[in-house]
Amino acid sequence: MLASLSIRELILVDKLDLQFEPGLSVLTGETGAGKSILLDALGLAIGVRAESGMVRRGAKKSSVTAMFEPNADHSVWDLLKERDIDCEDCEVVLRRVINEEGRSRAYINEQPVSVSLLRTVGQSLAEIQGQFEQHGLLNTSTHRELLDAYGGTTDLAKMTAVAWNKFLDARSTLQGAEAAIEQAEKEEDFLKHSTEELEKLAPEDGEEQKLVEQRVMLMNVEKVSEAIATASALLTENGSASDKIGEAQRVLDRANEKAPGSFEKAIEALDRVSVELDTAVSELLTVSDSADVAPGLLEEIEDRLYALRDVARKHRVTTDELPKLTRDFRGKLDSISDQGRQLDKLKSDLEKAKSEFSTKADQLSGKRAKAAERLAQGVNKELPELKLDLARLMVSIESVEEDQWSANGKEKVQFLARTNPGANFAPLAKVASGGELSRFLLALKVTLSATSPVPTLVFDEVDSGVGGATAAAIGERLSRLGEDLQVLVITHSPQVAAKGRYHFQVKKSGSDQEVTTSVSELEEQLRLEEIARMISGAEITPEARAAASRLIEAS
Repeated sequence: MLASLSIRELILVDKLDLQFEPGLSVLTGETGAGKSILLDALGLAIGVRAESGMVRRGAKKSSVTAMFEPNADHSVWDLLKERDIDCEDCEVVLRRVINEEGRSRAYINEQPVSVSLLRTVGQSLAEIQGQFEQHGLLNTSTHRELLDAYGGTTDLAKMTAVAWNKFLDARSTLQGAEAAIEQAEKEEDFLKHSTEELEKLAPEDGEEQKLVEQRVMLMNVEKVSEAIATASALLTENGSASDKIGEAQRVLDRANEKAPGSFEKAIEALDRVSVELDTAVSELLTVSDSADVAPGLLEEIEDRLYALRDVARKHRVTTDELPKLTRDFRGKLDSISDQGRQLDKLKSDLEKAKSEFSTKADQLSGKRAKAAERLAQGVNKELPELKLDLARLMVSIESVEEDQWSANGKEKVQFLARTNPGANFAPLAKVASGGELSRFLLALKVTLSATSPVPTLVFDEVDSGVGGATAAAIGERLSRLGEDLQVLVITHSPQVAAKGRYHFQVKKSGSDQEVTTSVSELEEQLRLEEIARMISGAEITPEARAAASRLIEAS
């Protein structure tokens, strides 16, 4: 419900803080006192378009803050969680700030948000009938959801939507497979030729790099062989390093016999050098063997490189991508040969998904039709006492063609009305206006109250142009509506005002230079005086007070 509304520097209001409770609250005041400003303020808080003229004269900006306390199971909590908006103390605080140029900033729980998100959240928490008619019951997109809530088919509607999404997935998968196979069939000859060529070539991962390294080696094989021969001769032939090291070892061995221990370290060092020389000679022999290649090997490598690069250029890939390309082409050819069995399975999956959706949607259609009849009967029962004797509501459930099926089912749901017998049923906004429309919407809201997704309702001019028994009937229905929901109503009718659980009076005060609107909650005696004023006018008579007292007692 709406717990509080704070207004700063808005039109005729300088500062106003209001607290609200569950049930029916009425707002009264003389014509021109500024009652509509409260609707403007709440409208701004729930995302209605801001205008520059709303900032109070002399102020640089206006602000409106509305604090709501939704039930724990209200959908707004999931919505805020999806947007990573912090929620504490079971409160949702909507704030709107407007500058002199009419530009505004929006906040939810003090986190900056877009006006669009503020509107989405706000309109899930409060609905204003009579001013902001672009949403709520006049918005046909809400009718299906309202009917499902009224008829208890919300869960079935969700299951129908799930079945529809599975059908879409199955259809998309089949269409993708058909398109892929159709394209593959167009390329079948090319695929066969290319696959044969690639599989015959049999490219390997990283093959080009290996071949390039071998080619570099072979292209320099003469220089490599010459270097090996020279190095080997220096190490092994007469007068080589090996011979000189051996001679040095023998000299030192003889000397060590005459001076034991004096040359041991030098002898050990020469031993290590001798071992390293032997290792070097062995490595040179190994390299020499590898450099001794078969005649024509360089030409074979050149031909292989040319073949790999030529095929890669033909398919506009690198040589490293050729192995994968070979596998892809083979997979496409295999899919063509297996296309019949694959498509049969996907078609079967699609028919199964369509059947499951159709079953759920048909069940939903049947339940919606019964709920629509009950809803229309309930609303039409309310209309006569609201001075709409000849008016009728019809809940239209129109079946659509298969190409228009959707997650919502197989039909369009719309609330239609007529105000006179013989007239055609038409959308609500086109058959009534002003107070007549408000009363029509009141009858709908009373009938839907137990399942309304919006916890706070605000009515303006719902009693316009009526009085007596009709006004009393309106007040009685607003009171009933307040048993399930929080209801705020701006009224000029004493019969309606007397039904309120809480009563607020709107006053305008000040001079010609500066006028201010204020709001105060009325206690018992002041409330009686206000209702008496509404009965008799400016001069409150004893008879008016007595009549006001009877109205309050009857309520």
